[in-house]
Amino acid sequence: MATEAASDNDAARAKPLTLRSRMALVLIAGSLLLFLAMSLSVSLGSARIPFATVWSIALNRIAPDLIEPFWSAGRENIVWNLRFPRALLAAIVGAGLGMAGAAMQGTTRNPLADPHLLGVSAGAALGANIAILLVGNVFGAATVPLFAFAGALFATALVIGVAGLSHSTDRTQLVLAGVAISFVISAAANVIIMFADPRAIASVVFWMLGGFGLAQWSNLVFPLTALAAAGLVFIVNARPLNALAMGDESAITLGVPVTRLRLILIIASAFLTGVLVAFSGMIGFVGLMMPHIARLLVGGDNRIVLPASAMLGAIFLVLADVIARTLAAPNDIPIGIVTGFIGGFFFLVMLARRRSR
Repeated sequence: MATEAASDNDAARAKPLTLRSRMALVLIAGSLLLFLAMSLSVSLGSARIPFATVWSIALNRIAPDLIEPFWSAGRENIVWNLRFPRALLAAIVGAGLGMAGAAMQGTTRNPLADPHLLGVSAGAALGANIAILLVGNVFGAATVPLFAFAGALFATALVIGVAGLSHSTDRTQLVLAGVAISFVISAAANVIIMFADPRAIASVVFWMLGGFGLAQWSNLVFPLTALAAAGLVFIVNARPLNALAMGDESAITLGVPVTRLRLILIIASAFLTGVLVAFSGMIGFVGLMMPHIARLLVGGDNRIVLPASAMLGAIFLVLADVIARTLAAPNDIPIGIVTGFIGGFFFLVMLARRRSR
């Protein structure tokens, strides 16, 4: 009897975690690591501020008179008006790019896919170049984001039209169309830069390399709303996305409307990426790396991979922004350079592993 009881206990301990338990573990661990990353981001910089001061300022802003101020007005301005919006924007952009990358890899069944594959970022860059170099601030501060978002949607519509997605479920055709359109749009953006006023080119180049230096509290609502809306679409369609991973024929057999599902996920990814690029510039490799790391940690179920990719993307981009701000302080390195170095090595490792297999 004792042996049987011990065997039952061993079996209970060996039983894998349920989906809900794994989801809770991902959210709790991810939230804790993100809290630590944001604390580090707000604390470090040309003027280092202790963690206790950082969160005391935040609590005092949220609940006035809760804490007796022991910090200077200058430190409060640095923490609340400069670093906190920047760290939050980095977290939002990282989470959105991570989720969009996971959705695109599942949709196309291509492990090297990310939002940039469909030319979304190239379209956003073209729109921003037109706004900065040709149009001017016709809509004030919202001009560049609006044109960048319009360019992202235009590029996505162009890719869908070229691929004939409404009449075909061929994922290879979609990938090839995305790569071709991306090159064409990038060439058009470079032509505009080549004939533009040299004095305006510096701002365009920095925007194309990405950065969070212009983050403000008033602007965070737009990328946060886009993340919430697109994230809801991804999570709702996570189970059909699992069926799609088995192949179009198997998914159709299970009753999944493959063409409609692919169209919905592509549009949601384009919408989210376009809004994020409009506020942060072009940031590559986040959507490529985070889903792969998430699958290594939590398995291949998209119901967990999607939120895990969001958490990992947020943590990664917040820490990457810390590197961009501190490596050559007081100057900022464009964050696209930091993610490019890290993502390039990650890409090479992936290719080496695939070749060894």
